[in-house]
Amino acid sequence: MPDGGGIEAAPAVLVLRRGGEAWAYRNVCPHFSIRLNYEPDAFWTYDSGLLICAHHSATFRFEDGVCVDGPCMGASLVRVPIRIEAGRVLIDEVNPG
Repeated sequence: MPDGGGIEAAPAVLVLRRGGEAWAYRNVCPHFSIRLNYEPDAFWTYDSGLLICAHHSATFRFEDGVCVDGPCMGASLVRVPIRIEAGRVLIDEVNPG
């Protein structure tokens, strides 16, 4: 996955990466309960640390999913627990958080 970008990892889950860190969230904008992207794996990111909803431009931090700008300011994406093994990002069903 591109550094500073994101991909759709499973139905309704997106994974974001910056350097050696990765975060996963449900691919649902808290503002309008729709996907954050228009097309598969086409996520809008800014400055390798902000995810932007393609529909209403809500802007979320990679590290905690908090909306820092836009119509749902202060709301958060729903985190999906992950683990990294051998360079692969896996949904963590053992430690669901």
